[in-house]
Amino acid sequence: MIHQYKLGGYNIVLDVCSGAIHVVDEVAYDIISLYESTTREDIIADMEKKYLGKDGISAEDIRECFEQVEELRSMGKLFSEDTFEDMAGELKQKTGGVIKALCLHIAHTCNLNCSYCFASQGKYHGERAVMSFEVGKRALDFLIENSGSRHNLEVDFFGGEPLMNFDVVKQLVAYARSVEKKYNKNFRFTLTTNGVLIDDDVIDFANRECANVVLSLDGRKEIHDRFRVDYAGNGSFDKIVPKFRRLVESREGKNYYMRGTFTHANPDFLEDIKVMLDLGFRELSMEPVVCAPGDPAELTASDMEIVKEQYEKLAELMLSEHKAGKPFTFYHYMIDLTGGPCIYKRISGCGSGTEYMAVTPWGDLYPCHQFVGEEKYRLGDIYAGVTNKAAQEEFASCNLYKKPECRDCWARLYCSGGCAANAYHATGSVTGVYKPGCELFKKRMECAIMLAIAKQFSDEE
Repeated sequence: MIHQYKLGGYNIVLDVCSGAIHVVDEVAYDIISLYESTTREDIIADMEKKYLGKDGISAEDIRECFEQVEELRSMGKLFSEDTFEDMAGELKQKTGGVIKALCLHIAHTCNLNCSYCFASQGKYHGERAVMSFEVGKRALDFLIENSGSRHNLEVDFFGGEPLMNFDVVKQLVAYARSVEKKYNKNFRFTLTTNGVLIDDDVIDFANRECANVVLSLDGRKEIHDRFRVDYAGNGSFDKIVPKFRRLVESREGKNYYMRGTFTHANPDFLEDIKVMLDLGFRELSMEPVVCAPGDPAELTASDMEIVKEQYEKLAELMLSEHKAGKPFTFYHYMIDLTGGPCIYKRISGCGSGTEYMAVTPWGDLYPCHQFVGEEKYRLGDIYAGVTNKAAQEEFASCNLYKKPECRDCWARLYCSGGCAANAYHATGSVTGVYKPGCELFKKRMECAIMLAIAKQFSDEE
């Protein structure tokens, strides 16, 4: 299977199953588009009719181009077959129930009242609560006990707003550090925060203990303050931006992400990216809102077209900044054309419910933070372990080949079947497809591939 598109002045051909990417001229582009459906003689005749004599192209050039396409096919770099389906289930079984990461819901409460919040302002459709040290300690022990021989373990302090329970965060990190050597483990901590409670103590702690921090900012002040307000209705932009800048400067601009959400209010999200850049932030992520149909924040069909155009303009801006020696990162455009994720990750996805789980303040286990509160998918708890084997098996068997709509999609080995939570909330099934997200993902991948190509050519000049 191949995918062809034109963007940024390039004719791009992606061979889906080999991962080979080709930048070709017009003749090769057209030959490839006809190759599987048209005879050699008819293709050459069509090419001669269209290109012979144009820009000095000869009949010999056209035949040579056809032979090069055939050679690429024989090398397995064009029209390669999908040989991964049979191994999809086997690869997940090989993990042997090893858990490598936990999302600790350290606080089911928040000091902001964002209307688009998937977590119901941090309550997750339940009661406000904070995690005790005892529950958190048991969660870390559970992770150690179920991590097998794996050395590196990931823990994300999440909410709600985790800094509303900061003392317990510090205690848990201290405990984890105290047992690392004993169990031959290395904990990598991430803190996700809205920034309201950031102070010097938080900054010192994050710089000492957190491999990454995720900071919530939606861009322009008027956009950010439209949704990210406190319970009195006051916007948070002026309060958090100076704190974010201090934290990022103290980390020397590394190991953080500025994570925003765009909605119906700002499908022109590139303007928000520009504001973040002007504020000095260079590690960026902007996510499309996921909300219930009819929600005022929901992206409309016309918004989607604007968003796609914004993705193209974003790639252009990133290339311009790269050439100027001022590169910045956009999370969804991070792609390695020479390698990237192994085939296991490409066909099996994020590992939610198997390798990765979320822990509530009282110790219940869920496949990920976006399933918390969905009783059907409560896996068990940190004391008895996973007891809902049927639910876990549903996630263990969830791979892109379980999704009929993914089988003929050119982007399937990049998205790995997409987000199970988005699929479930949109369709009622973890093997469903969240179509708006799928549509935007494919556009992002086209832009990311084009940008990687353009950067490579720019660096070689």
